[in-house]
Amino acid sequence: MKTHNQIISLSAAAALIAVAQAANAQLPDPGVEVVAGRTALVITDPQNDFLSPKGVTWGVVGESVTENNTVANIETLLRTAKANAIPVFISPHYYYPTDHGWKFEGALERLMHDIGMFDRKGSLSLEGFEGSGADWLASYKKYIEDGKTIVVSPHKVYGPESNDLALQLRKRGIDKVILAGMSANLCVESHMRELLEQGFEVAVVKDATAAAKLPGLDGYAAALINFRFIANTVWTTEEAVAAIKKGTAKR
Repeated sequence: MKTHNQIISLSAAAALIAVAQAANAQLPDPGVEVVAGRTALVITDPQNDFLSPKGVTWGVVGESVTENNTVANIETLLRTAKANAIPVFISPHYYYPTDHGWKFEGALERLMHDIGMFDRKGSLSLEGFEGSGADWLASYKKYIEDGKTIVVSPHKVYGPESNDLALQLRKRGIDKVILAGMSANLCVESHMRELLEQGFEVAVVKDATAAAKLPGLDGYAAALINFRFIANTVWTTEEAVAAIKKGTAKR
């Protein structure tokens, strides 16, 4: 039998949920129409250090990755894009020895450097790369290494401001982006913001990403709020697949 305080707490929680749902319903959903030749799939950081149980961040992202079925959902997006002639762009995250000479970092930059996340031997060397934390998740390699996927230069903090993603998209006539990858409140959100500022339409796939959970800090929950406020639309993987198939059927 529930105590009086428990009943009050449950009632308060229900009221908060109702308020949140009402506020969400008031926000418009502009949507994104997939158009063949103008739409691309962009995946950030589909790498072992984020998505493999052996990765250096698994202890803090693993729960979110598992809950969202993130690994399988990203693969579903990759498979669907390839099957429907939607170009795929990968925005990776690499750190070279020279990057460890930075004089200052933000909190998570410092953590990434300290744990050796995404480390490579050098920008011109693949020594030790195969199977490392910086390498692609093994199940994604058949999509990424097919000779057609565009792997842009690495972003160095979170967003694509320091790499050539926008240039590569524009050179192919792309103005609509389906965005997924890791991690939700860092690289995915930062890519979303910059792509929107650059004039792209952006649909974020909310269950093809995940984020760190720390005591009192839920990166995924934080990202979902900003996705809804900022992106042109927010899809599930199922919705993204349906939109891709519908849009490409018109070509």
